[in-house]
This record gives sequence, structure tokens and C-alpha cells, in this order.
Amino acid sequence: MNAEHGPSFTRRAHPAPVAPNVRATMLEDPGFGRVFTDHMATIRWTEERGWCDAEIRAREPFLLDPAAAVLHYAQEIFEGLKAYRLSDGGVALFRPEQNARRFRASAERLAMPALPEAAFLKSIEQLVHADAEWVPGGDGSLYLRPFMFAAEPFLGVRPAAEYLYVVIASPVGAYFKGGKKAVTVWLSDDYTRAAPGGTGAAKCGGNYAASLVAQAEAIKHGCDQVVFLDAAERKWVEELGGMNVFLVYDDGSLKTPPLSGTILPGVTRDAIITLAKADGRTVREERFTFDQWKAEAQSGRVRESFACGTAAVVTPIGEIKAANGGFVVGNGGGGEVAEALRAKLVGIQRGDVPDAHGWVRRIL
Repeated sequence: MNAEHGPSFTRRAHPAPVAPNVRATMLEDPGFGRVFTDHMATIRWTEERGWCDAEIRAREPFLLDPAAAVLHYAQEIFEGLKAYRLSDGGVALFRPEQNARRFRASAERLAMPALPEAAFLKSIEQLVHADAEWVPGGDGSLYLRPFMFAAEPFLGVRPAAEYLYVVIASPVGAYFKGGKKAVTVWLSDDYTRAAPGGTGAAKCGGNYAASLVAQAEAIKHGCDQVVFLDAAERKWVEELGGMNVFLVYDDGSLKTPPLSGTILPGVTRDAIITLAKADGRTVREERFTFDQWKAEAQSGRVRESFACGTAAVVTPIGEIKAANGGFVVGNGGGGEVAEALRAKLVGIQRGDVPDAHGWVRRIL
């Protein structure tokens, strides 16, 4: 494999791709994560050969041994990014280099081979080229899911000797049903997402599996998402089930929990911080407790709260519910700062706002 330019991918034609008219119908209302494109990218890694067998081929089920290490020891990581249809008809990615670096960091934390960044980027670009007709226009996008798992068949607690890296793609609409203006979140008292020294900063399936019972609890209480506190003191706000969180104050400044090893370093989080600072806003990466959040919202000092991530982009938080009493933020329906940041971010992603930071990677 060429470490600088990535591997050469073998292209295997799909024997029965989705017909254009059927694809057009599917793209009218794809939802989120339910419709998939024709192809996938794969690269294998073995101790003997390293990274090898790079292919663009038909998306199809894997033939997986029942003793595959991922099924028993959860050696698995993933990423999430999007390809956007530009206003001139082209297609671009948004900061994919950041996803490539985070993917490497996640691999290293889970004792997996680190995929070269050039290989990550080339796999994404090659798949988008193969399935370019699946990139929706309008408010939609093509969600890309790179992932890697331990494929070696063995039973024993050690790093596997064989892995499979895969990229699949899914045309998507809004993450939250109905394109909600503001979401309601539930404070989890019984469960935590990550602990110091754990895998909180890695994007691995186990983190999300552990959050599902808390998410189910949130839904039971009529909420869209769950917000987690720290594992040590159970008072510091960390992040939502799959998104970072920001507060907006009455002086226009922003605050977000710092990256302490228990919080995922979001690509969207970093972009929001950069855009806010470029607008002249103060952004503080500081810890805050749930009680502080509640008191400052009720006093009017906190005017807005919002969550951000690749899937949901920027989503206002209108209400926080908790067993011991919740609260409403602002008018409960979002605010001007979050909306302005979202508009600028989406504008950059789609090529409608000048990209002063070099974030957009045009590939078609």
C-alpha cells in the first residue's frame, strides 16, 4: 500500500444495481440510516500481509465465522461523515481528514491496526464516485459509515490477527423525525457514558451499546435524547448519547465541556468553536454541573442550549427533564445563535458560504 496516496482499489461491478427509477423513489424520503447505496469499500488487514485486498464491490452480507473476535470481545470502531451535493451539482466532503485522524486514534485505543489516513480518504472518495447518483440534493446528504472489526476466528482475550475495514453509504434526511426545531433531553441519574481511563474519547460500538438503556429511559419519559453526567462525581455535564453540548449566554458567549478523555472530540464541535470565535464570540471549554445549567437557564443567563454532531448538525435543546425536576431553556424553541451557527456551517458544507478555513474537500 502506498502510504502517501492510499491503496489501489479493485472495482468489481455490481451484478444488479438498483434501477434509476427505484432509486429516485427511495431518495424522496430516505429517513435516516434505512436506505443504502449499491456498493461498499473494503480493505483487509492481516499480520502477514498488512493492509491488502482493497476493493469497491457490491454491498452484501459478510461471511463471518461464529468465533470472529468482534462477536466475543467487541474490537470494533467506526466513524460518521457526510458527502454533500453542492449548489452547482458537484459533491464535497466536510473535513474528512479529521475523521481519518480520529479513526486512527480510536484504533490505537482498542489495540487495532491504524489505517493510514490516505487509505481512509481514498476509500471514502472511491465509494462516493461509485455511488454518486445516490447523493441527494436539497437538505439531504450521503451519510458515510467507515468501520473496522476484528475478523479472526478465535476465543481468547488478546488483539486479533485479522481485521476488515469497510465503508458503507446511506442517503439521509433529518436525524430527528419531523425535523424538530428543538429537542427534549433526559438527564440520566443511573447510567454514565464513560469513565476516566476508559474509551470515552474513542468512537467504538461499545460506548453506544452501553448508552442504549439510558436512551430507552429517555424515550420512556417523552424525550428525544439522553444527557450524561461524569462517572466519578455524577454532577458534571459531559455529552448527549451521540452529540456534544453547548450553552449560549446572555452576553453571546458559548460554553462547552472540555475534552478530558471521557468526551468524544466531535468534528462538528470543533467547527462550531472555530466559527463562533471567528464571529467574535468568546468560547469557554469549561466544566459545568447540571445544577449550574438549571440555575443559569432559570435566571435567564443561559439563553440557549444546543447539541451538535455529524448526524444532527446543530440541534437546539428546548427542555431538559430529570427525576428531580427539569427546566426549559429560553423559550423552549431554540435561539438565534444556534440557528446562525447552523446556517453558516451548512452553508459552508454545501458551498453556499465561503470556506475561509479550507474545510470542504470537493471530490466531484
